[in-house]
Amino acid sequence: MERGRPSSVTGKVMAILNAFALGDVRLNLSEICRRAGLPLATGHRLVGELAAGGFLERVPDGTYRIGTRLWRIGSQAPAVTGLRELALPHMEDLYEATHDNVQLAVRRDLRVLVVERLRGTRSVPVLTQVGQTLPLHTTGLGKVLLAHAPPEVLEELIAAGLTRHAARSITDPAELRESLEQVRRTGFAITRDEMTLGASSVGAPVRDFDGEVVAALSLVARTRGADPRRLLPPLTTAARALSRDVAAHWRGRPDMFSVDRNANA
Repeated sequence: MERGRPSSVTGKVMAILNAFALGDVRLNLSEICRRAGLPLATGHRLVGELAAGGFLERVPDGTYRIGTRLWRIGSQAPAVTGLRELALPHMEDLYEATHDNVQLAVRRDLRVLVVERLRGTRSVPVLTQVGQTLPLHTTGLGKVLLAHAPPEVLEELIAAGLTRHAARSITDPAELRESLEQVRRTGFAITRDEMTLGASSVGAPVRDFDGEVVAALSLVARTRGADPRRLLPPLTTAARALSRDVAAHWRGRPDMFSVDRNANA
């Protein structure tokens, strides 16, 4: 997304880091400068300084990605840390039961923010990273969060345009509304080749003490030869167990996870 040109040094640095907010793992210098609204020379200097400090990392092909130093700082946010600590034991059990990719996420505005993930050598390859944001309408995590978000969130998402990410991505508003109604009715979301060709996902809600959906847990498996519904029993069991922990340990503080209630998840 192109923005107005920032004037202060701090604004320029924030604009550079925000260039990665859409979830792209790697960006070249030109793309960073375009998204940040900066001249190439200015961007080149600041990106170089950020890379030298470990906040960005330059990979061999000349592109950049978020550096490990920034990951470490971001991972210390209280809401993220608390949710991850509660979820990891259940995610580990879920991985041992399925050997598929396990992901945990919350909603951040019109995107899905990945809080934690477990990926094994036998799992279908995925590019998702902790701290990455994903579309709401093409992922199992996103559909769960979107189905339980305030109505205006869906309207804003539709108004912004439903981008096609893979062959089966839903881009028709009526079809998306129907899909979300099914999620609310069944209690889970299933996607097939909607975000990544060859990958299917199953998502389930994580609820707080008041029954509000504050996060989503998902499994990602290969589409070919797999029935995502076989993953539902272990997934829903893990999601319910995590919900009990969230309700017990964060009673009275649901805002730690809910973006809608002034959270910093």
